[in-house]
Amino acid sequence: MPQLQQIDTYLSQAFWLVVCFSILLFVMWRVALPRVAAVLNNRQQRIQDDLEQAERLKSEAAAVLAAYEKAMAEARGRAQALQRETHDALAKEAAARLAEIAQRLKIESDAAEARIQRARNEALSSVKIVAAELAEAAVKRLIGIDVPRSEAESAAQRAAQAR
Repeated sequence: MPQLQQIDTYLSQAFWLVVCFSILLFVMWRVALPRVAAVLNNRQQRIQDDLEQAERLKSEAAAVLAAYEKAMAEARGRAQALQRETHDALAKEAAARLAEIAQRLKIESDAAEARIQRARNEALSSVKIVAAELAEAAVKRLIGIDVPRSEAESAAQRAAQAR
């Protein structure tokens, strides 16, 4: 076995080792290493491009978010202004309706008071007439004398004022 005979084949094995190692080194240096370097460079460039794109997208997202927040703030402001306007308009309308209802109630109240006063006056005049007739009939029945209506009315009026 040649492996065991080191002295005779040692130089030839070392020679072929150096030749094979040199050829392999040359092939790796000229063919494989440039390809590996190109792949690594491509990967590094792709990572760098992805990072730049991510940074650009992040900036765009921040700008879009700022625009969105600004639009939301403007929309809230418009909504609050519209709410205030609507509230003011409704308050004015309610005040106008209340004033109209108050006016109508005052008119109806005045009319009702006038009707009550008329009914009271009619009732009082009816009471006076009835009181005068009653007084006249009572005198005629108790004393048997016919009292003129004017005297009976004046007596009933004096009695009502004394009360």
